[in-house]
Amino acid sequence: MNKTKIVATIGPASQDKQILKQMILAGLDVIRINMSYADYDFCDDVITKLNQLNEELNTNVAIMMDLNGPTIVVNQLKKKTVELKEGQIVEVYTDERVGDETFFSISYQSLVQELKYNSHLILGDNEVVLKIVDKGEDVLTCMVEKSGVLKAGMKVISPDCKLNLHFLTEKDKQDIVYAHEHQIDFLALSFVHSSEDVLEVNDLLIQLNDNRISILTKIETEEAVEEIDEIIRVSDGILIARGDLGVSLPVERVPGIQKMIIHKCHNEGKVSLVATEFLASMENSNHPTRAEVSDVANAVLDGVDAVILSGETTVGKYPIEVLTMMEKIIETAEKDIPYYELLDSAMRTEEEGITGSIAYSVATCANRLRCVAIVTPTVTGYTARRISRFRPSCPIVTLSSDEAVIKQLSLCFGVYGVKISEFTSFDKMMKQSISSLKEFMDTKEHDKVIITGGYPFHEVKHTNFMRIEEL
Repeated sequence: MNKTKIVATIGPASQDKQILKQMILAGLDVIRINMSYADYDFCDDVITKLNQLNEELNTNVAIMMDLNGPTIVVNQLKKKTVELKEGQIVEVYTDERVGDETFFSISYQSLVQELKYNSHLILGDNEVVLKIVDKGEDVLTCMVEKSGVLKAGMKVISPDCKLNLHFLTEKDKQDIVYAHEHQIDFLALSFVHSSEDVLEVNDLLIQLNDNRISILTKIETEEAVEEIDEIIRVSDGILIARGDLGVSLPVERVPGIQKMIIHKCHNEGKVSLVATEFLASMENSNHPTRAEVSDVANAVLDGVDAVILSGETTVGKYPIEVLTMMEKIIETAEKDIPYYELLDSAMRTEEEGITGSIAYSVATCANRLRCVAIVTPTVTGYTARRISRFRPSCPIVTLSSDEAVIKQLSLCFGVYGVKISEFTSFDKMMKQSISSLKEFMDTKEHDKVIITGGYPFHEVKHTNFMRIEEL
């Protein structure tokens, strides 16, 4: 049972119910719907299928909705693709004219006023690079510095200038309302620049009276990296989006930033996720490269909570094989995780308190006694989150009567939820904890288990007991 979670983006290659079922059986924990491409009909279809499969398989796969964010895109072109060659002059307009080989328009009217001479425009994932050589009233004259293919809908960024885009777009607001109405578990916020952007979304969720959805902030810009401490503070988790981050910043900086953010999230008790090109070669091959295997393994060794698959499962030829391979790499890498180092790092930054102290003791005892599991009956999931932060080497089996709580824990390292009926007494809780564990995983005689939580239920707000049982 792997502790590092797997998120897979759903698209044409994985939308079929039987393929989605096989992906769940292969180890999928959370599905991701990218609202840059998905419409509500697609969302309805995927959500319906997932709900049916969760009931059929007795699973709790959660849903992440990735918002489009305040993006600038290339408007319509006369052809499906236009080739731009190095040294060529091309004009960029801010109206809605249909482009060709000599000009195109973009979706942000203030671009001309906000950009400076000699600054750059990067199109797509660094597929085309333009340098601004002249400015008119409503047009930028650019020279192509890096040749490539231009397509309608390509993202446009300027790493040299901070643009005054309003963070929460009308589309994103509509998508958040949709997420609220359809009980989505996680929102991933795109192109965040500051903690104020995150708080703007949080305010909207408060207006909707929604305390279910967790906010995951994507780190894609230099401004977000500079504000990382404040952003972590106001977020439920951080998603390191290496694709756009590698466009906004020199690509060689990304690995160091990834390690830094994972470490900060671990110390703050927030979940960390890493995305982009983990097994990109498997879009067209049923076997990964050695470099890709090392990439996944290094993220696991750093103690990341979850890894995300994108193109591999949206348009790739082998979505099931990708899940199987990812699970296999994680399983092997987790044997080499420096559990004691991660536990010590978490303890040195843990605030004084009963729950944190017991969580540390639980993780320490679980490692020393080689326990097969930690079982934590919970009302809110708080105990499981605190224990997860200390990275015990065994699974954390969380028992809850609230399906929403179980799904909210689906991104936490090592935490697996089991739906149960409401507890009425301490003795019943102990008995059901053991019986639920035996149903959830293979156990044998003399296996050691730690049971921990807060009692009486609904009365205490902290963890106040731990008990070691030998089966």
